Amino acid sequence: MPTVPSRRHAIADDLRTQISTGRIKAGARLPSEAQLAERYAVSTPTLRGALALLQGEGLVEKIHGKGNFIRRPLHRITYLGGGHTSEAKTAADAVLQVSIRTTNLRARGQLPVLLRVPARSPLTEFLCLTREGSSPHSLARIYVPRDLAPAEMPSESPWCREVEARLAELRPPLAEIREQVSSRLPTPQEAMTLRISSALAVLAINRVAVDVTGRVVEAAHLVLPSDRADAVFTTNHAAKERGPEG
Repeated sequence: MPTVPSRRHAIADDLRTQISTGRIKAGARLPSEAQLAERYAVSTPTLRGALALLQGEGLVEKIHGKGNFIRRPLHRITYLGGGHTSEAKTAADAVLQVSIRTTNLRARGQLPVLLRVPARSPLTEFLCLTREGSSPHSLARIYVPRDLAPAEMPSESPWCREVEARLAELRPPLAEIREQVSSRLPTPQEAMTLRISSALAVLAINRVAVDVTGRVVEAAHLVLPSDRADAVFTTNHAAKERGPEG
């Protein structure tokens, strides 16, 4: 016998169809949850379950105190191994802006281990929130030893390249970048900051950069929602020089 979809799945299917056909436009605010529950003749928890499915797909975003909105399609970016985004100039670059908050702090938690410094060593944190228009796009926390932090950092920048360029001016060339990549659910703070569903997986990248002297000069935590980011890692194998055949 065919499986009968649950009410929350049926409601999600109906709203998804209205979104895909343009009956509900991107950026539009949905009726209140109470109004939608009455329209579909279901309880509020069932209605919220349907909205949670659409939030997990990145179709709907819930803005605290304002309601549920149809999310505008966000540009996808490609994270390349080694801490770079895709080509130098992409369509996404043209619309992405970064808000940068600089904070001086002391090494605590996992930071002393990542940066190989004593606990409470002076560090500088750069909190970079990338936005596409008014919508948060991705999040990065970059930590560097205080002596390697630029005296000034802009509060706004196109993408993150300017941040990386300014950091590179104060340190020796890099010898190694180690990256740990995982897929996980966002923390409550990340979900609130990025305005995503707690059910939407994120690509979490922990990056540690070491310079040619062996000093760890940067530790970064990047959070990229899976509905707008891909990661590509390329390994180049040098072909062995073939000797003369004889």
